[in-house]
Amino acid sequence: MAVQMPSAGLQLMHRLLRISTSGQRGLRSRDALRECRRETRTFSTFSVKCNESKGDSSDPSPPSVGLPSRRMRSLSPLERISSLLPQDALGPEVLQLRERDHQDPEQDANIRVSDTQEEDHGATPVEEDDPETPRPSDAETSVSPALPGESPLAFGELLVAEYRKKARVEFRKMFELQTGARLQSSWGVIPHDDVAGLPAGRFVKTNRGVRILVHRASLEDYTLYMKRGPAIAYPKDASEMLMMMDVTEGDRVLESGSGSGAMSLFLSRAVGCKGSVLSVEVREDHHRRAVLNYNRWRAAWSVRRGEEWPDNVQFHIGDLAEASPLLAARGFHAVALDLINPHLVLPAVVPHLHLGAVCAVYLANITQVIDLLEGLRCLALPLLCERIVEVQIRDWVVAPALQKDGRYCVRKDPVLDQDQREDADRELSAEEHPAFGSIPYIARPHPEQMSHTAFLVKLRKCVR
Repeated sequence: MAVQMPSAGLQLMHRLLRISTSGQRGLRSRDALRECRRETRTFSTFSVKCNESKGDSSDPSPPSVGLPSRRMRSLSPLERISSLLPQDALGPEVLQLRERDHQDPEQDANIRVSDTQEEDHGATPVEEDDPETPRPSDAETSVSPALPGESPLAFGELLVAEYRKKARVEFRKMFELQTGARLQSSWGVIPHDDVAGLPAGRFVKTNRGVRILVHRASLEDYTLYMKRGPAIAYPKDASEMLMMMDVTEGDRVLESGSGSGAMSLFLSRAVGCKGSVLSVEVREDHHRRAVLNYNRWRAAWSVRRGEEWPDNVQFHIGDLAEASPLLAARGFHAVALDLINPHLVLPAVVPHLHLGAVCAVYLANITQVIDLLEGLRCLALPLLCERIVEVQIRDWVVAPALQKDGRYCVRKDPVLDQDQREDADRELSAEEHPAFGSIPYIARPHPEQMSHTAFLVKLRKCVR
C-alpha cells in the first residue's frame, strides 16, 4: 500500500499538469484564432491602403480598387485546424503547407480583383429592353461624318421623343430644344443639353438607362401634337384634300375656317414661295391660335434649315359670307372649306373660283353632307359633286412570330417519313440569325385604329 501511493500521486499530478497545459493551449489557440480573424478582416478590407502606405506592393491591381469584403477568401481545412493550435506545436511540414496556401489564394485574389474591375468598368444601369426595339450597333453609336445638307440638332428646333415596346408606342412627345430644360417621362429624364449637337434619329438614354428615340418633328408630327383650339384637319384628310384640289406651287388658295392652323400649314407648303393662301376665320380665339402655331413652325424651320419658311399665308378675321370686299378682284385656283354650314358661303365664293377648279369641303357628319347637297340643289350653283369619300387608315402589326419563351417559331414544312426530325432540334432562339424565309410572321390589323374623322366632298365648278 505504501508502495502504490507514490505512483498514484504521480499519476494524479501528471493528469493535473495535462489539464493545465491544455487549458493554456486553449487560451493561446483562442487568442491566435481571434488575431487571425482580425488580420483576415483587415486584409480583405484595407489591404490596398496598406500597400499604398508601404510603397513596395507587388499587387498588379490599381491602388484605387480594393478587394470587396463580400469576396473574402475562405480558409482551407488545414488552416482551420492549425489556427486552433499554438505555433510552437506545429511541425515544419504544416508550416510549409500553410505558406503555400497563403501564396496561392493571393494570386487568385489578384485575378478576382482584375475581373471585378472589368465588370465595374463595363457596368451599366439595369434596363429591361424590348427585344423588338432596335439596338444601336457600334457603328451607329459613333457619330458618323455628316452627309451633305445634314446638320446636328440645335436649340430652337422642334423634336419628337418616342419609346416603343413590343411594336407599340408607349411614349411620344413633341418638345422644343431649349438650353437648361429637361425632357420628363415615366422612363426617366433627358437633359436638353445632352441632345443638342447629336445627329437626328438618335437613341438617347435617360437617367434610368432607357433608350428613347429623338428625331426632328415633321409637319405631320407638328400638326398632331401642337396646341389646339378647335379640332384640326388630320394629315390623312388634308393630304386627300390637296390631291382633290391639285394644289401646286404658285397657286392662290382660299381657306375658310383657319381652326388651329393645320390646313393652313399644308397649303402653305403646297403653294410654295410663288403662291399665296388667304385664310379666313370668324372666331378671334381660333384666329389667334392659328397664327401662333403658324409662326412657331416658321421659327423652328428657320433654325432647322437655315432659311425662312415662306410667309405666304394671310390670316383674316371675318365671316366669309359677308367678305365680298375682301375677295374683290381676286381669283383662286382652289378653295378649302372647313365650316359647319358651308353651303351658306358658297354664293360668295363660287364667283371667285376659277372655271374647272375644285372646292374641297371638310365635314364631320353625313347629315352635313346632305345639307350641302340640298343647298346646291336649291341655290342652283355651277358646282358638280364628283366624290364623297372617307379616308381610312388601318395600321398593321407585322413582326416575327415568337413563342412565349422568346424563341422564334419555325415554319412547318411537309415532312416525308425519311426526313422526319424532332421539333426541338429545329427550334431557334431569338438571339440566333435564322436563314431567310425560315421564320413565319404575324400580320394582322393593329388593335388600336384611328376612328372616323370627316367626310370629304369634291365640288368642281363647271358651266351648265
